[in-house]
Amino acid sequence: MAWPQHPVRIAAIVPCLNEASSVGHVIDDLLAAVPGIAVYVYDNRSTDATADVARAHGALVRHEPRPGKGNVVRRAFADVEADVYVLLDGDNTYEAAAAGQMVHKLITEGLDHVVGARRASTQAAYRPGHVAGNKALTRVVATVFGQPVTDMLSGYRVMSRRFVKSFPAISRGFEVETELTVHAINLRVPQAEVLTDYRDRLEGSTSKLRTYRDGWAILRWIVRLARYERPTLVHSILGGLIALVALVLGVPVVVEFFQTGLVPKFPTAILASALVMIAVVVTAVGVILEAIRHASDEASRLVYLEYPSPHSLLDGVQADVRPVDVRRGTGAQR
Repeated sequence: MAWPQHPVRIAAIVPCLNEASSVGHVIDDLLAAVPGIAVYVYDNRSTDATADVARAHGALVRHEPRPGKGNVVRRAFADVEADVYVLLDGDNTYEAAAAGQMVHKLITEGLDHVVGARRASTQAAYRPGHVAGNKALTRVVATVFGQPVTDMLSGYRVMSRRFVKSFPAISRGFEVETELTVHAINLRVPQAEVLTDYRDRLEGSTSKLRTYRDGWAILRWIVRLARYERPTLVHSILGGLIALVALVLGVPVVVEFFQTGLVPKFPTAILASALVMIAVVVTAVGVILEAIRHASDEASRLVYLEYPSPHSLLDGVQADVRPVDVRRGTGAQR
């Protein structure tokens, strides 16, 4: 398939918190991989020279005062206008040089979401605890949402304009990767994964990820998303558990009534009856929320469909003047 004969706007969004030692390398690699790309470094309350280094390497620096990667992504997706978006961290652990390949895949295959699935270049780069946690959380999402996923928590993604502009961006912290994954699953967008190297941090760069705290936060977010996106499933399970407790409490009372004709344990009988009614109400609420969710999904889908597909970049539908030409897969300028 031929590359577009007109320029395409490509923007890289790079969230940063105290990444002065590494952000310059990320910017240089992006500009080399996709020459002409607009690199937006979002400084998330850094106390070092992150912003100065980013400007010196040719990035556009913007500031997000609210802490958390989710807040940065929410702000950037609202403010930045492009045809294709590249999202990666400013810590130089992701292979920024793979951006050209990922952008090429998104446009030529008409995809909306390409994930850079991490492949550790050294044993120290991707710690065993993080690997195990990622696999466990990924398995939970795959089970709850019924979609196989390899690297749910990857912070390296290439996305179409319609994917970005239909993304609600509710989360505040590292849960945003989970939210992006679930958004892609719910909209059933065409997506793919590309294996990319995951490297050690440079000297002077420290991880902002706290394994247990952030892992627990991500798990809570998965439960929250499941409650919002799969209400019938969640409420049916909850209602079933309540009904089971009612059954355990109520069966002996019923048996005794048939044997003696008496109900000596009125409090237990009343509690069991109340639990049965609660179980019915909880399940009914799930059915109602499912109908509301369908309406919400339809609204998201309509927003998604308002924007042209990545294939239109090849078809020449958006042939207005833009600063980047990715005709050869590397974004060479015209």
